[in-house]
This record gives sequence, C-alpha cells and structure tokens, in this order.
Amino acid sequence: MTRYVAFLRGVSPMNAKMPELKRCFEAAGFSDVKTLLSSGNVVFSARAAAARTLERKAEAAMTKELGRTFQTLVRPGSALRDLLEADPYAEFRLPANAKRVVTFLREPPKARLSLPLEFDGARIVAVNGSEVFSAYVPSPRGAVFMTVIEKTFGTEVTTRTWETVRKCAAAAA
Repeated sequence: MTRYVAFLRGVSPMNAKMPELKRCFEAAGFSDVKTLLSSGNVVFSARAAAARTLERKAEAAMTKELGRTFQTLVRPGSALRDLLEADPYAEFRLPANAKRVVTFLREPPKARLSLPLEFDGARIVAVNGSEVFSAYVPSPRGAVFMTVIEKTFGTEVTTRTWETVRKCAAAAA
C-alpha cells in the first residue's frame, strides 16, 4: 500500500468536520486514514493508482456521504518528501519574514511562465510540474498571493504553507 496526502480546497472547521472527512475517505475504500490540522489535509493508504483516480474516488465519497464535495488534489507522501528535500526556495533570496506557500495544481501549466511573477509583495518564484512555489511578506492587505495564484492558474488549485506540507509529508511517512 502507498501512503498519500489529499489536499482539499476550501475546508475549514466551519464547513467540514474532520471525523466526517475521515469517514468519507474510509467509505471510498482507503485505509489508515488520518486528518491533519483541521484544514482539509487527509493522509491515507491505498493501492498504487493515478492521483486523478484517487481524487475522483474521494470526491464521489464526499458527495455521497456529505452531500457536497471539496476539490481534492492527491500527492504520494514520497513525492512530498522529495519536494521538501529539493527545497525550491533555496536559490532565492527571500526576506527573513517571508511566508512560503505551495500551490497544488491538477496538471502542469500549459504555458511557460516568465518567473518570478510579482504582485504587491507576493512572488511566484518557481513551478515544478504540478506544484507552484510562492513567497509573500504578510501585510495588512491579507493573502495577496492568492490573487496572483488565481489570476495565473485559475481556481482549480489548493494552497498550503511550507510547514503544512512538511507536516503532511511526515504524517504520510
């Protein structure tokens, strides 16, 4: 069995309870299911399969069990550990207080981007396959990095902090 992490878009304790999400993933046939951080991160085991297949199974189970679904993006735990080890931020000079975020896409962007892309203190610094690496300095304007992410890649994405990705990868070990 392979360990995976599902990143669900738009989940918060206000709109989904973690025990309910856990039951959905179990109903989808996944095992050793664990939710992490109450923000739509689900670690589970399954037979090796394409990420899109696992995403569809999870989304179908949420529709059946919850009457709604959250966009789901799945990555093998090993891929997350490789991503962390490669540290795509290492080659960039980021301010000491910069927050690092990873945006997960369903598939790599079709168009080549001229990077870094910047908007109001937020920068997309790298794209590696279906992952986008951004950094921003917190400001009173809030999460402006999401503006540049959504303008560039659309809304069929989900984003996590570098630290959340680290915790998810460790939980999937």
